[in-house]
Amino acid sequence: MVPDGTAPRESLARERFERPGFVRLTASDRPGVAQPVPERDIPPQPWRRIVFGAFAVFLLLLAAWEGYWRDFGATPGYRNSNGAWAEQRRRIDAGEGGGTVLVGSSRVLFDVQLAQWQAIAGERPIQLALEGTSPVPVLEDLAADPNFTGRLLVGVAPELFFSGFAYRGEAIAHYHRQGPSQRSGHWLSKRLLEPYFAFYDPDFALPTVLLRQDWPLRPGLRQDMPVRKLMEMGPDRDTHIWGKVETDPDYRALTRRVWLHRLQGPPPPMLDTPAKLQKVVATQIDRATKAVATLRARGVRVVFVRPPSTGAYYAFERKVLPRAATWDVLLQRTGLPGIHFEDYPQLQGYELPEWSHLTRADAKRYTVALTPLAMREFERQERAATATTTAAR
Repeated sequence: MVPDGTAPRESLARERFERPGFVRLTASDRPGVAQPVPERDIPPQPWRRIVFGAFAVFLLLLAAWEGYWRDFGATPGYRNSNGAWAEQRRRIDAGEGGGTVLVGSSRVLFDVQLAQWQAIAGERPIQLALEGTSPVPVLEDLAADPNFTGRLLVGVAPELFFSGFAYRGEAIAHYHRQGPSQRSGHWLSKRLLEPYFAFYDPDFALPTVLLRQDWPLRPGLRQDMPVRKLMEMGPDRDTHIWGKVETDPDYRALTRRVWLHRLQGPPPPMLDTPAKLQKVVATQIDRATKAVATLRARGVRVVFVRPPSTGAYYAFERKVLPRAATWDVLLQRTGLPGIHFEDYPQLQGYELPEWSHLTRADAKRYTVALTPLAMREFERQERAATATTTAAR
């Protein structure tokens, strides 16, 4: 005996492959039958050839995209990712907390060359500078870490340090929250992709390329000009300016237009009056002073460094954030020494293709000139600490 409801289902099954053009069985094909999930038949096809064909097209497009960016001047390199920053930050908590750490913005990241520093100081510093980001949040993070007891060079790019702007500020939170999947993803990317593919750079990603096209704008909307690729990085974040900025006049002009677009644009709402600007500057100096006091109480030796800038960038910094109202106040409040490029002839006269960062060759020369000055300040603080301890006995 056939149970109730079986006959209609058998009828549908017969109909399924007999009806010409059948593609999909939906609820309309089964009136009165509750079937929330539609069924779809898979017609016989040469699936093996299709899979190989799709893979061949994928490889062809991949090779074309890689070739395009290599022709543009890109070469394989390591990504300046949050995972890369966390990897270096983790060294402090893994036994290297007594060493030298570099924090700051892109000028310390691009301009201080780790190999030259190591050749003079005898140790390779940990590079924790972040482009487009004030070092104050990193200072506070290190101040809260009892494992860090070494030497600290703090780069001061006035526009970022005294505004508190933190384009890469999430790197710190990423380090503290990094889970196994994020660590393994960074490990795989660093070993299987980054050393081999030139296109594997955020600036060359297809969505980024599409976004920066000259699309029509709504009335009243200002065209944004994102910062383009400026650097190349090694496996331990040893970084230098991208050679294309030095050798390609058109690309160098583009990077300068990006800076001009930002420097000549309207200030953000929190900085659009002198009173607001002064308040923000005071807040950043207060934060730095508090963090430095904590670090010094733990025996950390700290020195501030103002790297060189030139052209329109230097003119903007002198006008909006003059030294007397920013740098001098920072040193007075913290009681720390500072190395300002304006005060040392050996830190002047370098080539900065886009006004803010040194050429690769000059970054090496600059590091050779800077390192002895920083070492002298570190050693002076250590002698003072020793004298204080001796006197207290």
